[in-house]
Amino acid sequence: MSVKLTWQDEFAVITLDRPQALNALSASVLRELAQAFDEVAGSNARALIVTGAGVKAFCAGADIKELVGRSLSEQRRDAAYGQAVLARLDELPMPSVAAINGYAFGGGLELALACTFRIAVATAKMGLPEIKLGLIPGYGGTQRLPRVIGEARALDLIMSGRTLDAEEALRIGLVHRVAEGDVLAAAISNARQFNAYGLPALRLARDAVKRALDVPLHEGLKIEADLNTLAFQTQDALEGMNAFMQKRKPKFTDR
Repeated sequence: MSVKLTWQDEFAVITLDRPQALNALSASVLRELAQAFDEVAGSNARALIVTGAGVKAFCAGADIKELVGRSLSEQRRDAAYGQAVLARLDELPMPSVAAINGYAFGGGLELALACTFRIAVATAKMGLPEIKLGLIPGYGGTQRLPRVIGEARALDLIMSGRTLDAEEALRIGLVHRVAEGDVLAAAISNARQFNAYGLPALRLARDAVKRALDVPLHEGLKIEADLNTLAFQTQDALEGMNAFMQKRKPKFTDR
């Protein structure tokens, strides 16, 4: 197996385990990722951490050897499948954190972009270099990257194919934090803050922000009002408000 699903306390950890291939996304790896995401979705995990084995690469992208000689229909099918797999990650009911422990290029950066948060080691290198192969990103990079860093910066990175270091990635908002030590420990520490809150409210907040990017402001405000009302109906909301009035810490149950 090239994808390992383990647990650290209340957190699921998915590790791409092909260090000899810089944890590249082969077809079999994508299938294993899909299975792992489905297992996490049905679990009681408070958050998911995604990382790569070894110290060199988070994920160096697609397995280029598999791309050579494909028919157009095969390429279209596989691009759609890769997008669907990363959409499962994007739509998990719990937050996810990419622990970028090294190179994150092409499909590897697209994998990280599908996570809710991204934390990188100081030596990490990132980019979407597909243009250098006469290609463009195919697993969601042209869609998620501008939503994260804006259209102008996304065009610069995608059309130049240049490499970013962790410092620039942090400055432009591509990553949320740069870890000085163990990036997996930093990712778990980042995820641990969510233990104090209920998963329904966390999910609704995330959905409201993501949907804001696709509609005009007045439509986004309607969406926010709808999702705010959904949150208000949960048992966690009642518990949170009662705890505030009683000056105690709330005990959320994710209902």
